[in-house]
Amino acid sequence: MPSRTTATANKKAAPDVETIVATLKRLGTKANRDGMARYAIPSDKAFGVSVGQIKDLGKKLGRNHELALQLWETGWYEARMLTAFVADPAQVTPAEMDRWCKDFDNWAICDTLCFHLWDHTPHAFRKIEQWAKRRDEFVKRAAFALLASVALHDKKANDDVFLRCLPLIEAAAIDNRNFVKKGVSWGLRGIGKRNDKLKTAVVVLAKRLSESDEPAARWVGKDALRDLRK
Repeated sequence: MPSRTTATANKKAAPDVETIVATLKRLGTKANRDGMARYAIPSDKAFGVSVGQIKDLGKKLGRNHELALQLWETGWYEARMLTAFVADPAQVTPAEMDRWCKDFDNWAICDTLCFHLWDHTPHAFRKIEQWAKRRDEFVKRAAFALLASVALHDKKANDDVFLRCLPLIEAAAIDNRNFVKKGVSWGLRGIGKRNDKLKTAVVVLAKRLSESDEPAARWVGKDALRDLRK
């Protein structure tokens, strides 16, 4: 067991948030920053660091929840992306999830936190149900990005919890906003790929959506059917 002196030294050795932001700034390039516009990602508070570099930095830093909270508060795009790889899923609270979700201004931050952090928390399904009914574009997208992430990663979840999400998908499928409808489709397809039972239920819903009078619902249904028939 390490001594108190050793533990203190290790704690002091951990980089502070200012040092990490400076590292991100050094890693950024104008070419990467300029290219963000092609993917509908705002670059006004970004350095232009690749996702691969952010992941590598996250691995070096390890899980440090207090540091993750500080990184988020900087407001920098890359620092917020880094929180997905630094925050501890066991320490994430529902209030933190709500607070960060309200700050979303692009799909990349939304999807990265859902796919690499929030799907490992015990709060995922509760937040899916809550956020699916919200009006804000990226909060609503987060519901279905998180659903897709859980469907892929949580091998122990039973079928019933996913079947209960299908009405949420059907209700949200009429939302014609680009990032919402793509998130809804992602969630629907994710459920359908878990097993044959869920795929059967998803195909029934997707067919119904594909015949809807609502353009967004038709798109979601057809997109899901096209993917599931591959």
